[in-house]
Amino acid sequence: MGQIKVNKCPIEGLYVIEPTVHGDSRGYFAETYNYNDMKEAGLDKVFVQDNQSGSQKGVLRGMHFQKQYPQTKLVRVIRGSVFDVAVDLREGSATYGKWFGVELSEENRKQFYISEGFAHGYLVLSDEAEFCYKVTDFWHPGDESGLAWNDPDIGIEWPKLTGTYKGSASADGYAMEDGTPLTLSEKDQMWKGLKDTFKFQI
Repeated sequence: MGQIKVNKCPIEGLYVIEPTVHGDSRGYFAETYNYNDMKEAGLDKVFVQDNQSGSQKGVLRGMHFQKQYPQTKLVRVIRGSVFDVAVDLREGSATYGKWFGVELSEENRKQFYISEGFAHGYLVLSDEAEFCYKVTDFWHPGDESGLAWNDPDIGIEWPKLTGTYKGSASADGYAMEDGTPLTLSEKDQMWKGLKDTFKFQI
């Protein structure tokens, strides 16, 4: 190994990965993924699909998961910056309902490894951001579900975001500190909280 640094997060199953970056006057080079390095670190999942999305400042996507076909994800940002979050949904886990977040940016080149059993989402902090992620299973129509991004029982602390919880996942009344309105899809504004989504409780 040596091309990546794997940092364990406070929640088991989450890792922040820092690739080795080689730079000189011409620019830089970095391996963004190497199966052998990941396997040596104990992260030997096989990824079957790569996805990429672009979003504007104030866009929040989440909190998403697949019910019957859970995915491990490896996420990174190639332009701009986002605050990326995972919530533990594993029944019986000591950290069930807990969250962990990390800023991913084109500058820090950090990657976030999210094991199966977590909900995932992110908030765009920069004017624009391009977000890339690898997944271990394909998208299955009808299997996608989600959690309210602002569920007070989870209590995600989204940076640079202001507003007051009004009992739903609606974006109404929320904005970035500079006044940029929070933007969510209609579907993401319909998700319920943890207690209303799962029969087992916090």
